[in-house]
Amino acid sequence: MAKKIDKKIVAYKVKTRDEPQEDLSPQDDVVHMHETVLRPERLMGTTYKLKTPEHVSEHSLFITINDIILNEGTVHETRRPFEIFINSKSLEHYQWIVALTRIISAVFRKGGDVTFLVEELRSVFDPKGGYWNKGKYVPSLIAEIGNVIETHLTEIGMIKLPGLDEHQQAFLAEKQAELQVQQQAEEQQAGGGFPASAALCYKCRTKALVQKDGCMTCLNCGDSKCG
Repeated sequence: MAKKIDKKIVAYKVKTRDEPQEDLSPQDDVVHMHETVLRPERLMGTTYKLKTPEHVSEHSLFITINDIILNEGTVHETRRPFEIFINSKSLEHYQWIVALTRIISAVFRKGGDVTFLVEELRSVFDPKGGYWNKGKYVPSLIAEIGNVIETHLTEIGMIKLPGLDEHQQAFLAEKQAELQVQQQAEEQQAGGGFPASAALCYKCRTKALVQKDGCMTCLNCGDSKCG
C-alpha cells in the first residue's frame, strides 16, 4: 500500500522481511470524547436511587447518568459518560443540585480522564457531620453522589478496582472463618454484615475493622496493620 509522505524525513530504518510490520493505517477516524461532540438523539442511561437518613434529606435522590457510545461497531468502541441528572422531591437542595449537575456534565463532555471527580466529591465534608449508610461512613451528601459516580464509572470500565492477591484472599478467608466460629452469638450490625464492635476502616470507609491475633484487620477489604 502506497503512503504519501508530507513531512520532512528526519530519520529512517531498514526492516527485514522477518520483522513484524507496523500498522500504517490512519487513526484520524477514531473519535475521542471532547466538548465539540454533538449529543445524539438517543443515549444509554442508568438511574441510581440514593436513600439517605431523614435528617440529611427527607426524600430519596434519583441520579441518572447518560452515556455516549463512541466509534460504535469498531475495535475502538468506548462508552463514556455524557451527562448527569439528579432528581428529588425536596426543594431544600435544589439550587446546588442544579449547579452540580451542570458542572459535572460539562466535565464529562470535556473528555479525558474524568475519574478525578470521584475523589473531589468524596473529599467534601458536611460541617454538621456525616452519617452512616449501609455500614459505610459518608462525610456528606455530595460525597455520597461521588460514590454513585464511582459505581457507574466502574461498571462502564473507566475505573479498575484493584483486587486482592491469593495470599490476601487466603488470609482474609482465614480471619473471617475464625471470627465466625468465635463470635456466632454476637449481634451483627444492621445492613453491614459485620460485628457491631467493629471499628471504622479508613481504607475502605467500612465499619469492619476487628482485632485478631494482635492485628487490626478489615473484614471488608482485607487491609491489615500486620501486612
